[in-house]
Amino acid sequence: MTIVKHKPAFESISPTFGHSFTYQKFDKNKSNTNKSWHYHPELELVYVNGGSGKRQIGSHISYYTDGDLILIGSNLPHCGFTDKLTGNESETVIQMKLDFLGNDFFNIPEMEKIKKLFEMSKSGIAFSGKTKRKIGEKMEIMEYQTHFQRLLSILNILNELGSSTEYKILNAESFSMPAEVKDNDRINLVFNHVKSHFKEEISLDEMADMVSMTVPSFCRYFKKITNKTFTQFVNEYRLVHASKLLAEQPMSITEVCYESGFNNFSHFNKSFKAFTGQNPSEYRNQLKAVLQ
Repeated sequence: MTIVKHKPAFESISPTFGHSFTYQKFDKNKSNTNKSWHYHPELELVYVNGGSGKRQIGSHISYYTDGDLILIGSNLPHCGFTDKLTGNESETVIQMKLDFLGNDFFNIPEMEKIKKLFEMSKSGIAFSGKTKRKIGEKMEIMEYQTHFQRLLSILNILNELGSSTEYKILNAESFSMPAEVKDNDRINLVFNHVKSHFKEEISLDEMADMVSMTVPSFCRYFKKITNKTFTQFVNEYRLVHASKLLAEQPMSITEVCYESGFNNFSHFNKSFKAFTGQNPSEYRNQLKAVLQ
């Protein structure tokens, strides 16, 4: 297999002149084109209104249904959450630097909850239930607000998120992103390669070669950053893709197995049950019942 070396994206986010944060809303007329793995020092709050798709944040990969609300910490690599197949109505994105209100602002007592929220966001947080709906609405309304009103809305939203109990930490065992940009580039290169080639066999030799490391050092490096072995990460990527196909496509389970990069049906069944707690047909039937 030819290895294409995509330069992973360090996304440089420039707030509109004179503003400390960026606010963007995407819909069918204006879609979010940033699909590859990327990272940036800004925190990112994303609301996906309806639809279902993959969320890939740090070394966490999962499948969401009925929209999503996610807070992604500084320099935590992630992928785009929507595309033309997601079926969402819109996607709203707010990006802000940790010190967007000045260095000392978050040290005042009233900001304690938000400060803790920022700390937790280093692992990525997904919100659910009423929090997702209520905050999602508040984020969409910001489209019609002045910049000052938006600033007050952001503070209000962050405070509510800091008080919510309806959340899940996505990289529970932490994801230690190295400070050096060279290392960020290296892990992003690996992630982007898996994203493009997970249906094929990916050997440790080719991955180590791609990032100019020996196989043992690559294995240690990957485990240190993601808390997972490389094989485990690739398998999880395949299993989440399989979950997506089971939910969205009228394919047979055998077809789903091979279309997700597995070449052994019983291994696929066993892995899928270990990952989701259900075998593929139970998973599909349960999801149908939920959606109906």
